[in-house]
Amino acid sequence: MLSFEELVTRFQGCVIAEDQTPEQVSQTLRLFTDKLSEASRNTVKRCKERCLEEAVQLLRHISEEQLHLLEEESHLLLLVRLLLSLQLQMVNISTACRKVDQMLQQLSKVNLSVVLGETQLCLQRIIHAEQMLSLEDLQRACMFLEDSTVGREVCRESHLSLLSKVSQLFPAALQQESLRDGPLCYIAVKMCLQIFQLLSREVAPLVWDKNHVSPDVQKILQALMDIVLGQCCNRDTRLLAGTAVAMLINTAPESSAGEAAAWSLLQLSYSESWLLTVGALQVQCGPAGRDGVDRLVVCRGLLTCCRPHVLLSSHEDDAETCLLLTGLFPLVYALCEEKLDCHYFAFEVLTLWLKKVKECLADIWKKTGVPLLPDDSSLQQELLHIIWTNAESPVDGVAESVRSAFPLLLDLYELDCEHFCDTEKNLYVTLLQRIIKLPWEAKAKYHRLCALLPYLGTDMVLDHCAEIPSHLLKCLSTNHLSPCGSDLYRCLIQQQRRELHDGSHSELDLADRWAGRWRSVLHEALTSDVTLLQNNGSTHLLPCTFQVFPSAVDPLLASLDPFSPGHLHAWACVLSSYRGVTGGSPWALQGSSTLQTLRLALGSADDKVRLAALNLVCCSPKTRDAPSAEEMETMRRFIPHNLNCESSPFRQHFQAGIKKFLVRIRDGCLARVRGQKKKKKGDANYTERTDDILQQGIEFVEWLGQLPYSNLAPGLSYQRKKTALLVLSAVLETCTDSWSPDKKKGQPPANMGSLISCARQRGLWDFSCRTKQLVLIGCLEDSTNEIRELSAGLLLRFFPRSFPRDIAAALLTRTNRLLCSPRVQEAQTGALMMKVLLHKSQEHPEDSRLHSDTSVSRGRDPEASCMIQSLVTELEEHYLTAKADMMLAAKTKPIHGVLSALQRCLLEATGGVFETVGHGLIFKVLSVMERISLLLLGVLYGDLDACATETDAPPSFYDMGNAISSLIGQAAGGGQADGEEMVLLTEEHSLVLTCCWVSLKEIGIFLGSLVEKIRAESKPDQCPLTKEDLMRASRVFKNILLKCRHWGAVEGCCVGFTRFCASLLSSSDAELRDIPAHMLKQGLQVVQSPRSTSVTRRAAGLPMLILCVLSAEEASKSRPLLAHSVHALLETARTAVPENWDQTVDLPQVCAVHTLQALVRGSGLGAAVLQFAPSVAVLSLTLLSSPCWAMRNAALQLYSSLCSRMLGQRPSSEEGAPAQNGMSPLAFFLHYPSLQPFLLGELKGAAKDLQGPSNEARLHLQPSLFPVLTLLAQLQPGVHDSTESLSDFLPPLLQLSASPIHSVRVMASKALVAMTPPSEYTSILLELTAQLPGLQERRRHNRLHGQLLQVRAVLDRALCAHSVPSADLREVLSRVEAALWLVTEAQRCPLVRAAYLGVAESLREYCCETFLSKLSESLMHDLQKPQQQLQVGLSSFHQQAIHFLCTDEKWACQIWGSFCALSLDLRLSLAASVVVVDGRGLQESSLNEVIQRVLQSNLRGALLNQNVEYRRTFLEALVTAMVKGDSTSSHHRRPQSAPLEDPVLPECVDLLLGDLEEQRGGPELLSQALSAASLLLSRLPHSSRKTAVLRRWCSILEIQRCPDAPEVLRLACAEALCAAAGREDGTPPVVMIRLINTGLYLLQDQSQQVRMKAACFTSTLHHVRRGEPQRSVYVMQVNQALPLLLDLLLEEFWDTPGTLEVLLCHLPQPDLRSVLKEASETTCSSLYEQDEANVFAEPSVMSARVLPHLLQMAGKYSKSSALAQSQRSWAEDNAAQVLDGLRVCRELQPAETLTPVWLARLRDPRFHIALCGLLTRAAFLLQLLRTSDDVRHLCEPSSLHRSVQDVCSLLSQSGVRFPAALTAAVSGELPL
Repeated sequence: MLSFEELVTRFQGCVIAEDQTPEQVSQTLRLFTDKLSEASRNTVKRCKERCLEEAVQLLRHISEEQLHLLEEESHLLLLVRLLLSLQLQMVNISTACRKVDQMLQQLSKVNLSVVLGETQLCLQRIIHAEQMLSLEDLQRACMFLEDSTVGREVCRESHLSLLSKVSQLFPAALQQESLRDGPLCYIAVKMCLQIFQLLSREVAPLVWDKNHVSPDVQKILQALMDIVLGQCCNRDTRLLAGTAVAMLINTAPESSAGEAAAWSLLQLSYSESWLLTVGALQVQCGPAGRDGVDRLVVCRGLLTCCRPHVLLSSHEDDAETCLLLTGLFPLVYALCEEKLDCHYFAFEVLTLWLKKVKECLADIWKKTGVPLLPDDSSLQQELLHIIWTNAESPVDGVAESVRSAFPLLLDLYELDCEHFCDTEKNLYVTLLQRIIKLPWEAKAKYHRLCALLPYLGTDMVLDHCAEIPSHLLKCLSTNHLSPCGSDLYRCLIQQQRRELHDGSHSELDLADRWAGRWRSVLHEALTSDVTLLQNNGSTHLLPCTFQVFPSAVDPLLASLDPFSPGHLHAWACVLSSYRGVTGGSPWALQGSSTLQTLRLALGSADDKVRLAALNLVCCSPKTRDAPSAEEMETMRRFIPHNLNCESSPFRQHFQAGIKKFLVRIRDGCLARVRGQKKKKKGDANYTERTDDILQQGIEFVEWLGQLPYSNLAPGLSYQRKKTALLVLSAVLETCTDSWSPDKKKGQPPANMGSLISCARQRGLWDFSCRTKQLVLIGCLEDSTNEIRELSAGLLLRFFPRSFPRDIAAALLTRTNRLLCSPRVQEAQTGALMMKVLLHKSQEHPEDSRLHSDTSVSRGRDPEASCMIQSLVTELEEHYLTAKADMMLAAKTKPIHGVLSALQRCLLEATGGVFETVGHGLIFKVLSVMERISLLLLGVLYGDLDACATETDAPPSFYDMGNAISSLIGQAAGGGQADGEEMVLLTEEHSLVLTCCWVSLKEIGIFLGSLVEKIRAESKPDQCPLTKEDLMRASRVFKNILLKCRHWGAVEGCCVGFTRFCASLLSSSDAELRDIPAHMLKQGLQVVQSPRSTSVTRRAAGLPMLILCVLSAEEASKSRPLLAHSVHALLETARTAVPENWDQTVDLPQVCAVHTLQALVRGSGLGAAVLQFAPSVAVLSLTLLSSPCWAMRNAALQLYSSLCSRMLGQRPSSEEGAPAQNGMSPLAFFLHYPSLQPFLLGELKGAAKDLQGPSNEARLHLQPSLFPVLTLLAQLQPGVHDSTESLSDFLPPLLQLSASPIHSVRVMASKALVAMTPPSEYTSILLELTAQLPGLQERRRHNRLHGQLLQVRAVLDRALCAHSVPSADLREVLSRVEAALWLVTEAQRCPLVRAAYLGVAESLREYCCETFLSKLSESLMHDLQKPQQQLQVGLSSFHQQAIHFLCTDEKWACQIWGSFCALSLDLRLSLAASVVVVDGRGLQESSLNEVIQRVLQSNLRGALLNQNVEYRRTFLEALVTAMVKGDSTSSHHRRPQSAPLEDPVLPECVDLLLGDLEEQRGGPELLSQALSAASLLLSRLPHSSRKTAVLRRWCSILEIQRCPDAPEVLRLACAEALCAAAGREDGTPPVVMIRLINTGLYLLQDQSQQVRMKAACFTSTLHHVRRGEPQRSVYVMQVNQALPLLLDLLLEEFWDTPGTLEVLLCHLPQPDLRSVLKEASETTCSSLYEQDEANVFAEPSVMSARVLPHLLQMAGKYSKSSALAQSQRSWAEDNAAQVLDGLRVCRELQPAETLTPVWLARLRDPRFHIALCGLLTRAAFLLQLLRTSDDVRHLCEPSSLHRSVQDVCSLLSQSGVRFPAALTAAVSGELPL
């Protein structure tokens, strides 16, 4: 049979080229065959489908008459063969085969016999072949059955032959493990299923008619049952086999025969052999397996395939039985109860069973005559038990299946009650009461309420569970609960709407009814300080609210005030959600105030507010809704201010919003373009409106397409570049016609070309010009990987398919240099550039230094092959250099760059490996990598031959250091130098280590990925890699993993090794599968064998080797390698440790435990290790008692990792992760039942040791106790009830309160809460409080302390859950109050006193005033009493006492009043309480005044105190109190507290400023000193002395604002500015200028927190200047604050001396000559580059911001003589430098063709920054020349203007992009 390519060539030659074929048909057929060829060549599924769909459409354009012409010339036969060849080529893509089938069906209308005959020939080649069916044969046969209409008919005619071939295949396949567990057996079973399903009428006589019974079908049935019963390990194959057997039963022509066969199949649960009878067929079946899969697949098959009459049939021996109820349900129930590996599938079958019962319910009623689910029936109880106990199962998918099963059960119960007229429906109320008892943290609570809601109604549910609104808010504050909480809210309001939908309520009435229940909930969520609650409220609650109640927008908006904290974000979210859901216009809701509020939101400092406002502008439910002119103008102002945001989520949402906006523009413009074509010419108004919309949209896209390039210049921040590239990507993805095969959605419209043509006619939308290409090429060398990758992606996707020759040549030269750089980042950059060149270069440059090796055969892509051959040659050169001189190679040819380039070029190529290069080149690559790995490991060994041996252990890091030192010494001309050992690595050491480790890492990643790709592209029997090649590759992996100790190298190697093993383990060749299995065996042997050195503790490779092999094992199989490995490791770990063990050597037992830990932690295995969790947990807890410290250490690490794996990821909330995980004790022990008796035994043993005589002072240590308690404490409390079998845990936990170990008592209290059911809280509290001793009673302090801890823990939980009845609470309260002596001096243990005080704190709101007064008096007395001696825990008790007193204003004032009398430690604690107070302590302004007065009166003494911690805490408390006081006074206009006495205040300020000037103390102390001094300055009286102090203070700010200063000090500077901005006293203009300058610097600070504070300074200044002190300050965005501050400087201080200098100091230096000289002399002298102190600062952007203000200053030349003098002086000093810089620019004269030198300059940040500084100064100078005659002698204005324009034009054409303000100034758009 001819190949597809040959058929295409022949068809084109015979048909398309012939003169007889009409021209139109010929052209269509040419396009048609091109699409077929493209589909054949393309490797991406979506691309194939797209090409085939286009081919279908093209073929439909040819009429049947025209196709008949092909038949006359016998060319139709050729076309049919062509399509069949293509169909056979795509057998694995069902959708593609069906599209080809559509074309064949169209040809069938012309000549059915031809199509039928050719299809029959294809199938006959499969059926009548002498050899056994291959995998490819089976795939083709399945395709003909499933995806080919004609093929199915051919199969129908040949069904006997097909069955015969399959029956011959099974015996041979089942004998070989590789075949029965591989894809061959799976596809064979699939084919049987298809035959039984699609050819059922033909198969039925062969099964059920004794006269026509087929031995072939009997053999097939026998094989299928063998597979079902476990002869095959592949679970997917067994599932399919079960379905196939059931489908065979379904072919029964008579119901009785099918019923008998189904009952016969249920015998598989027998423990002995049995006979299966299916019609006339009988097969012998073995006993059931232990894994439960056989029962599972049979139940699943019967439920899926069998007809209702079969499922409802009775057994022949018992007429009352029912297959569905009494036959299948017991099997399903048992499967769900057993903890098998197939647990998820068991619950899937349970859901399927419930669905089938619902379908057959009417027939069941007829059959039984009684309700199916009566109350308290065993069936109902069993179903509820399964659903209730598995709702929290950690097995993936089980909880979801249970969630879907519960509504089905309720639906069945409802139908049952309706049918039998049961109106009580007691189950619903019972379930509701049971659900209410669940804690709010239980996810199942909300799903069950959703299911129960339709049967009870909203009123009943909300009345019985009034806490639902608060629980919903808690859910939305917790990540993993927010979806289920929002689901419940949606169900509640939908049910509310249904209940109110009687026609009598208007939409406004409905909205009011909604608001009555839910407005306060949404308001609280949307305005909350908790970010997670806020986000989830706007994301989840608002959309469903407006879907159900659209008019709810009015009550929501009515409750919001944009100037209140949090309300602006809520306002934007409400409107954007309303617009997005309903499509209603938001601008008409609140009149003109809406646009004003929108401007506030778009300029807010809060990222969330700006994003919500952006979404409001961009969103629309209709993409054809074109934005208005106002919206476009708003976006033009908004986008440039948000390009350098630091938040990554902001950037992603920013891009998404812009993309939505662009889609609206695009689709709106497209609609207008289509409308222009359809509209009549007479409608002039319509045409004008359409043109306006088109023009606005096209111009906006043009502006947005240009904007990113000026923000990609070198020297700009990472944040700006990343955002600019995301914006550019949004423009190119939306407004070009590029099609992305990897995307399902977001493809351009089919008629996008018409809009592009319309824009091009206007001279716009040239997205891929040369200058833009050069900008992106410059980004390829960015210092961050993300920028490089994004730029490369855009170049490859949206720019021309080839580079111009000059760009390609210059880029190749630059790439070659980077590939040889020792810096990893530069080498990676070179690799990326080489990949781009490979995709872009049409011709290989002749002058390339990468010479090709013509002796190696090339692939089908000669250009790519040539480049890759050159890289391989280069890699060999690097290897030979390293072999001859390792030091030279580390500096000039470090290997890893070329390796990375090869990896990118080979693995990321569009085609296959062998389409790119030939066989020989691949083998050469493998050989070179093997030699390099041996060489580099030899370097680390210090002996090139040592690493080749199998017995030598890997060298230690010390040995590696010595080996490298010796190498360095030899390279320097001598031996190893003697002398002092170096603590830090030398540059030479770093070069060699980096070369070795990075290269080994790249080899590991590359080798594994290469083998995986080659094997994936090759047919199973035609892989070019032989077993010997793969064995060599495995040795490379083994050497790297076991002999290289660097974690990065090992981790990188693991990535490749896992892919390598997965590729081999999925092979059908047993010898190849044995390679990783043999490596695993060797690894386990290494673990089990004693060694002479340490392997595991210091080298990570051995456990990772084992983990990689096991992770690669197919998940669909039973993972025999994993089971074998875990059992072997457990056995090794259990071996007794020798008595005299060498501590310097790893024991096999310790190594085994470390390896188990690696398996448990490995993400590749996931939940597969959980089946071994109980055994591993018992082992780790047992080994904690080992005498070997290394074993105990390893066991503890293993236990910690195992707990994390068993309990799953800890749920997180905004306020921090809770102590518990989401799994309850009930769910935990149901999933791990064998752990329950072991853990309980450990607790009982520990508790028993505490029951000795009270006077016996012994410490019983049980190492496993604390880990066991920690595990129990992490379980979710409050989910189970007292009926469960967990009550045995409570007695030992209560007894452990007497433990002598403090941490055990604390953890026992937490575990007690987790293990106590809510119904037992009261009894536990009563039992514990009854044991509180009286004053004269004898007590044991440990037990008393532990009991108090348990009382508080249970009490906190019970009060939180409202689980304590009031009467019982009063009893508990009275007992606690009676034990007041426990907090007095009579109780000598401070820990007990602190524990009692904690209990009192929990009960505070319930205690009487008398008790609280006595308690507070006792605490006050204790605090004021001098301490005679130190006591353990006394300090903690005092801190707790201070906190208790400070929460009450009366006692807080008293304790602060005695501040001076307290000890230093207590004063420190009291001051600290101001800082960490939870908000209640400083809410009262009277208390705050007391605190301020006390702190200020003691300030001088604190400053003179030598205790640094006390000074820092004191100052922090003072600052906190003063800031709070200022805030309170500004809001409530209260009188300020009395200032310090006049002599004291200046002295304190002087002391503070002196400390700051002398830098006395650390950054934390100095930052508090600066904040305190700034606040106290406002209290100084006005005088000349104050002015001098202000100048000192300004000088300190100017020192501490520098980027090199600690961040905490820079933040203090910003806070100091905020304090100064709010002063009402007049600040001297000179000082104000200095403050504004400091603010400008801080607005460019690297720390976002500092920038935000500086923005707050600007906002406060703006607020005060506008005279609006009453309203809270609106904090604007940083990028809006900076120009506003410049505007303020110019408006109020333009004529003040120093203003011009402030503006000019923000311009970068323009000395181009020195910059160019340094660039030419710069060489790579070290491995790492020194980062700038402030990487966020952008001098070129700042130049553009300052330029307009400089031009305005120049315009005021004549208005101030002082200003004129300063400007004239500047011009005279700088004119020569500016002119010289312009001269240098003209001398650069970039050539018309790109050169490597110019390419290097394009990416040099210093060059670009200097250019911006030069042009800014030139523009300023030009404006001065035009406005003043005094400076015109320096230069002619017109000459300077022309020179500046020429320089800008020249540089812009050569790829230099300047900020928009600079470009506008030069072009004349800004006044010059």
